[in-house]
Amino acid sequence: MAVSSVRVFGFYVDHKTFVRFDRPLAGLVWGAGYWPLQREKRFPKIWIWLAFICFALILLSSNANQRSSWTSAEQLVVEGATPVQSFFKQTVKLLVDLWEEYFYLVDVRRENRRLKLELDSLKRENGQFKELAATHERLRDLLMFKEAVSRPAVAAQVVGLGPSGWFQSVVINKGRKAGIALDMPVVNASGVVGRIVSVSPNYAKVLLVVDQNSAVDCLVQRSRDRGMVRGQSAQVCRLDYMVKSGDVKEGDVVITSGLGKAFPKGLPVGLISNVKEGDGTLFKEIEVTPAVDFSKLEDVLVILRAQGDEPKSDEPKSDRLLYMGMAGRGGRDALNRYLE
Repeated sequence: MAVSSVRVFGFYVDHKTFVRFDRPLAGLVWGAGYWPLQREKRFPKIWIWLAFICFALILLSSNANQRSSWTSAEQLVVEGATPVQSFFKQTVKLLVDLWEEYFYLVDVRRENRRLKLELDSLKRENGQFKELAATHERLRDLLMFKEAVSRPAVAAQVVGLGPSGWFQSVVINKGRKAGIALDMPVVNASGVVGRIVSVSPNYAKVLLVVDQNSAVDCLVQRSRDRGMVRGQSAQVCRLDYMVKSGDVKEGDVVITSGLGKAFPKGLPVGLISNVKEGDGTLFKEIEVTPAVDFSKLEDVLVILRAQGDEPKSDEPKSDRLLYMGMAGRGGRDALNRYLE
């Protein structure tokens, strides 16, 4: 039975091809064989679209440099191919983004965790180096102060606070085994800290100059007027027994007098921060800001007592007579309470 067909570009196309536009290539015959209509479903439609797109791209690229305007056929091809091309482009971009944002970032997150751990380690090391540098600076200042005192001394560290309250007493990590004894003066690079009031084989308790039970015989460095620095609070001391005729003003430096051999002469005690004329007394009311910041106290020097420096029993009596002569009858009670 003869097949009515037409040869087009080497292919035999039957008459149904031109009638059934919904399946345009269903009747193609390859070579001498006949491709029946019932096998047209084996053609995947995706390949039809791919072939159409390739044909459109080849057509456009071959004519792009020959003329500036599109023909009607080219316009039709562009209108049909561009949406498909855009779809594939967006699909490829989506896949690339998926790779970069999920699969690729798995390694990036792992690397970020490693770098974060390394950064934390470097921060810890940096903090340790800074602490070592600060300790070195404190110890250097303490050593320079020790050389300036020119007396044997033992370096110690503050390891605790006394049970009496904040900033009133501290515990250091040196005791009798290091040669420390009662009433030895304690200083740091800034000035006077206090004196030893309790000793054990390995530890000692230091009564700070800001404690109300502490008293240090002092001089105003500029005028050489004498007074007694006593503790008042964690940040302030007072200078007692300074007569109204004394030459004292704010900003004056107060140093140890060296009397009684408790503290070497010339150690900084503090700065005069406030001066008032006492009402009804012979003395001025003077506040002294300590030279030492007790809230940051870490390293100290305990000045050892040289042979022959032990306070004698009659020395407090001589101090008593001196201050009683300056204070008159009104200051005797307070002075007696201190010396008892």
